[in-house]
Amino acid sequence: MSKKIALIIMFFILGILLIFHILIFAQILPYDMIWAGKLNSVEEMKKFETVSLLVNSFILIILIIKFKLIEKAKNNWVIDFFIWVFVVFFAFNTIGNLFAKNKYELIIGGLLTLTCSFLCYKIVQKTVNSSEKKPLEGQ
Repeated sequence: MSKKIALIIMFFILGILLIFHILIFAQILPYDMIWAGKLNSVEEMKKFETVSLLVNSFILIILIIKFKLIEKAKNNWVIDFFIWVFVVFFAFNTIGNLFAKNKYELIIGGLLTLTCSFLCYKIVQKTVNSSEKKPLEGQ
């Protein structure tokens, strides 16, 4: 899978997640289906959802920058550092989803965060040019 394809899939997932969190924030969807079912009030949900919307927007901005860098065949260690942070963030979020009270959050949330962790890894992993590969001795 190319980095561009992984980025496009991440853009799609993040777009859906942003819409989902906006629907939760607007109280169109119930908030008991998120945050492992541990939110106790609308005020608490609004605080947590504000953080979630900001974090998802930040991730989206960083990935847009990475997409533009890939198009220009450039690298930026700060952007790559943040994407490595996202790999870890999504991996820990996957573990957190395993403790969710809601089965949808456990299954769908767990699969989404695991997928995002994998995609971010694909986006940031170093690629080795075939011209740089050295043949094994004796070949």
